Amino acid sequence: MRILLTGADGFTGRHFAELARSTGHEVVPLAADLTDREALQREVLKTVPDAVVHLAAISFVGHADDNAFYAVNVIGTMNLLAALAQLPQAPSRVLLASSANVYGNCEASPIAESQPPAPVNHYAMSKLAMEHMAHTYAGRLPIVITRPFNYTGPGQAVNFVIPKLVDHFARRAPSIALGNLHVEREFNDVQLVCSDYLQLLQYGEPGETYNVCSGQPYTLRHVIDTLARISGHQIEVVVDPAFVRSNEVHRLCGDPNKLQTLLARKGPVLDALPLEDTLRRMLTIEVNLSS
Repeated sequence: MRILLTGADGFTGRHFAELARSTGHEVVPLAADLTDREALQREVLKTVPDAVVHLAAISFVGHADDNAFYAVNVIGTMNLLAALAQLPQAPSRVLLASSANVYGNCEASPIAESQPPAPVNHYAMSKLAMEHMAHTYAGRLPIVITRPFNYTGPGQAVNFVIPKLVDHFARRAPSIALGNLHVEREFNDVQLVCSDYLQLLQYGEPGETYNVCSGQPYTLRHVIDTLARISGHQIEVVVDPAFVRSNEVHRLCGDPNKLQTLLARKGPVLDALPLEDTLRRMLTIEVNLSS
């Protein structure tokens, strides 16, 4: 399968490309800027992909430019879909990566896809706007939308909390400044997410939205205690008010049943990797890089 991949140089894109190629697929990274509609259309028409995985986005919630969320995540995606709609033959699947952040703060837990979205920040609002815009192409393109819950792994930028923690423990730093330690998140492994994306390219039902999650949340305190145990290093945690967001989503835990039911009918269901295994792998890599 010839897969056009946006965001190929990003954290998830690098892992996805490696997995897809290792399983026999051809991956074609998109070179054009999503905001350059004409260049994007030329490249898409030249590529003629069998399937598309759209990962390119402004994904850091604390990004300084609020306008960029909408310029890239909404308008950029619209430009991509407009280009794909011009192909002589539509791809078999167009996978759009949205985000579990669209659910916002809600009492339901774990959260199923039927939960009404309630975004509380510009990143989440831009992703939800992208979803609604994508539905206007439903008759022309076989679109599958994913809502991944938090995930991590080697190569993720240190402005995200888990790589930041791993970096500090690998350097055996005496202290670290963090925000709210009591927020609960799934911290799944990027390998699980990429495997699910590859499966959805084959089996995802066009027009459907799928949570990509494990249903297992952890507090940051638990992550810190786990890193302390496996590294043998204790660290002082300083709560910095600058890192505490007023619109923080306090608990984000997904219901994986819809995707698991689909894959149980169509293909293998992969077990989520234990968080400790992910942290050990990240810590080993960071220690080796710094030595």
